[in-house]
Amino acid sequence: MSILSALAPDLYARDRMVVRPEAADPDLATTAATFAAEFAQTLNRNEATARAALRGEAELHSLIEALTSTQNAVETVAAVRDRVVEAYQEILRMPV
Repeated sequence: MSILSALAPDLYARDRMVVRPEAADPDLATTAATFAAEFAQTLNRNEATARAALRGEAELHSLIEALTSTQNAVETVAAVRDRVVEAYQEILRMPV
């Protein structure tokens, strides 16, 4: 028995950790829930800023930041939605 064959199990275990780490990636449901919660939180925070600006309690600069942030959030959600629809359509095109 050579030294290399004796070390093979240890080397295999080490390489497996590099290729596929033991720490589990968050699943799709958790990622989607986190994304939706952050989106709702962003919209609520920016809506509160807009209401404060209408009452004269917030500066114009903060209102513009809130509007820009809301626009970016909505565009991001639309892009994610488009990618999900595109992936679904790809799945439907697969031969059975």
